[in-house]
Amino acid sequence: MTRRAAFLSRLLAALSLVPALVSGQSTSRAPAHPGFDGFWNSATVTPLERPRQLKDKPIFTPEEAAAWERQAAQNNEEPPQAAENRGAGAPGVNKPTGTGTYNTFFREFATRTVKTLHTSIVTDPPDGRIPALTPAAAEVKRRRVEGQRNPAGAEETGLQDQCLTFATAGPPMLPYSYNSNYEFMQTRDAFVVHVEMIHDARIIHMDGRPHLPATIRRWMGDSVGRWVGGTLVIDTTNFNDGGGFYGDAGGNFGWDRNLHLVERLSLFDPDTLLYQFDVDDETAFTRPWKGELTMVRSSGRIYEFACHEGNYSLTNMLRGFRAAERQPR
Repeated sequence: MTRRAAFLSRLLAALSLVPALVSGQSTSRAPAHPGFDGFWNSATVTPLERPRQLKDKPIFTPEEAAAWERQAAQNNEEPPQAAENRGAGAPGVNKPTGTGTYNTFFREFATRTVKTLHTSIVTDPPDGRIPALTPAAAEVKRRRVEGQRNPAGAEETGLQDQCLTFATAGPPMLPYSYNSNYEFMQTRDAFVVHVEMIHDARIIHMDGRPHLPATIRRWMGDSVGRWVGGTLVIDTTNFNDGGGFYGDAGGNFGWDRNLHLVERLSLFDPDTLLYQFDVDDETAFTRPWKGELTMVRSSGRIYEFACHEGNYSLTNMLRGFRAAERQPR
């Protein structure tokens, strides 16, 4: 077959698909519930857990939320040591950093509370705090923290340090101090969450398939979704034993392979997304718990996050541990 004939053959084959595309029969387009496509940002000054000084206040008044936001903005503009010395209590305080680490140039401290006016992302239990770990999970955490105090190699460091997973990817998808950005893409058969941090992409299958076999485990689990009215409900199982809500084996808390997560995405208003999640892991936590936050539509774009390019910190941390071992005791 000549090149011209081959080209014409491919062109005719492509044109033959046009009627199906026009009639909406393609399985890769025509989402049933438009409105979520695009870029979103979840950065907020609302803390994950309710601060102790707000223990009896689950909801801000609009005036209290505005004051909280103003205080956070002021804290972020101050030199790090000044904010620390003043004892600023609002989230987003830029702590003293020292030489060679991140500063306000890199940080993405937002100055907005979540639009639901909750004083914490955790909404249940009523105190806005994450439930205690079970005794078995607490022991796992203790061993992991102990191992990270002097890791023998990169494999013993936190999962964030290893560029394996991060809080923003989750799930649940939690804001961080920078790169709290997402791109949502939806088709009839899939909903894709493209996460800027560590450049993860989570594919949520919408075609009615069951979860993967229990022997297949993933950092972000296996997600299947369905529409309930205008709400996208995502059911995720098949997590591995990553052992850290923040993707860090030495984090404040963690879960195990028994985690069952349900997420709900709905439009709060045309430019705001309400994100709710239920955490159920009876071998990790003493009770189920819930959280919610809001994301705002963004005009920005997602950029590649090359986590290991120029990543001298992991190598230098291990060098530091080895140097410490050589010091006289």
